[in-house]
Amino acid sequence: MKQHSPQVVTFGESMALFLPSQQQSIERADSLQHRFGGAESNVAIGLARLGIDVGWFSVMGDDPLGKRIVKSIRGEGVDVSRVLYSKDAPTGMMFREQVSGRNAVHYFRKGSAASTMTPDQLDETYIQGAKLLHITGITPALSESCKATIYRAIELAKKHQVTVCFDPNLRLKLWSIEEAREVILSIAKEADYFLPGWDELKLLYDTENEALIDEKLNELKAICIVKGKGDYNVIYEQGNQTEVPFYPAEKVVDTVGAGDGFCAGFLAGIIKGLSSYEAVRMASINGSLAVQTYGDWEALPEWEQLQQRLSAQAWIER
Repeated sequence: MKQHSPQVVTFGESMALFLPSQQQSIERADSLQHRFGGAESNVAIGLARLGIDVGWFSVMGDDPLGKRIVKSIRGEGVDVSRVLYSKDAPTGMMFREQVSGRNAVHYFRKGSAASTMTPDQLDETYIQGAKLLHITGITPALSESCKATIYRAIELAKKHQVTVCFDPNLRLKLWSIEEAREVILSIAKEADYFLPGWDELKLLYDTENEALIDEKLNELKAICIVKGKGDYNVIYEQGNQTEVPFYPAEKVVDTVGAGDGFCAGFLAGIIKGLSSYEAVRMASINGSLAVQTYGDWEALPEWEQLQQRLSAQAWIER
């Protein structure tokens, strides 16, 4: 087992993904492609491609789907030494299709291996040695034991002065907005970096009032990176707001995974010692590249590609 800890540690469910070979409905498809995806493993792959030492773990089914996913993530340069396998619960699955020009996702994850995660499965030494712990709001929505695991991971990170980054990744197919609001806002209070979308904030704070949302964000100790507020990403830091313009995508093929690409770019910037502004700038480029090919993580760029865009200075000012 790997003894040293990566710079960034993250954990959560990664599922087998099946989708039609053509842009069509599953009902009318003759064959399905077999891929995988999960917010945290997508971020981990994105970080590895940007040269960051990163580890991801989960509980996977002791089945061909789980083994294939873990091998693929390992093949992308992510440390998977803390992954556990369950003989009692399966790897989760999701099916994605195009319906009326929009993505529709069908989940088969209830009772999945990842939903059985418990706090005692966390490796304290592994988290202790990291610079940053990245978590999302998907994991606590999976089960009560997963929620307890998230809170324990935050506790361990705080104990060992490990920075906590939190992306709410609001998924209302997993829980009600009332349940989500209570848990996500409590985690946001503990985070050092909070990465919500503007639309998520309107749901979480139950208001369309921009001034009220701004006030709530300024009450948090976290540096808040708000995605998609108007035509900008906005940094809330020490009572100040800084707008960062979007980086243009040359073409948009598949928006799934854009947020994870953004997150990976931001965390890579932070680990590389950039300012919040430069890290968000990097995040915007990374997210724009992620949408130019099909798949949750396949289009995430290598560091050299990102550097080329960084030096190009091609920004939209609106």
